Amino acid sequence: MKGVFTALLTPFLQDGTVDEKALRQMVRHNIDVMTIDGLYIGGSTGEAFLMNESERIRVLQIVKDEAQEAIVLIAQIGSLNLEESIRIGLEAKALGFQAVSAITPYYYRFSFEEILTFYSDLCQALQHPMIVYSNPSMSGSNFDLNKYEQLLNLEHVIGVKYSDADVAKFERLTTYFKNKLFYYGYDEISIVGFLLGADGVIGSTYNLTGHIVKKMVVLLEKGEVVKARALQGQITNCIESVVDNNLYPTLKGLLNLAGVDPSLMKKPFGELNANQKNQLQNIFNQIQQLNQFVKMQ
Repeated sequence: MKGVFTALLTPFLQDGTVDEKALRQMVRHNIDVMTIDGLYIGGSTGEAFLMNESERIRVLQIVKDEAQEAIVLIAQIGSLNLEESIRIGLEAKALGFQAVSAITPYYYRFSFEEILTFYSDLCQALQHPMIVYSNPSMSGSNFDLNKYEQLLNLEHVIGVKYSDADVAKFERLTTYFKNKLFYYGYDEISIVGFLLGADGVIGSTYNLTGHIVKKMVVLLEKGEVVKARALQGQITNCIESVVDNNLYPTLKGLLNLAGVDPSLMKKPFGELNANQKNQLQNIFNQIQQLNQFVKMQ
């Protein structure tokens, strides 16, 4: 369960329902074109927190049916409703997902004891590998090393998806807990994650740059850190263009240019404005130019 994992987008139709055809195309694009090692399904990139339970489960079913055993599949099952998370998790387990993941309970200011109990209850109910999803800026919960240790000591917890700006803390985690898996969650500096011991990276922009990030990983494995650093810089230039243009609808628009059926956002998300739509081809060309550069190396 190591390598480059794409945080999968979810395509929607005009009526707000999941576009099954486009979703299957997104899965195939990530497997066949991006050559990623795995998919992280049902996270913030997938707009899961805007979907109801049946929609979230249906997405898992479609992804598994399309991907089969080709790659590692991790289902993000987190919800403010513990029972809902358990039901989604049981479905993921039954489908054969290698692991589940859950965002730290958010919105309410839960105590750490309440958060620890949440994960403990999930793990005991599912009896399946669990990856804690730590995203302090979105969830409002920030853990020190002692609290991480308590979470990692829970039965069935195998690691952490780390979307925290504290790089020094990440280094301590990978040093102290070598028997656990750590996935770095900042696309712009994925190289930092690998250099500090990450087992993998999980990100939304890998829907378009996953194959290039994998090239960077190869450079790191060869000890060619300077070349890898230069490549990260070019990848980050592309990421900045995507983020500045409205991240998620831009990614969907770029996938459309890459051959995936057009899809919409789930309301209350809006769509790209006219100027942003006009920028899509320029950003797509920027990514394609980087791809051609990497191929020539």
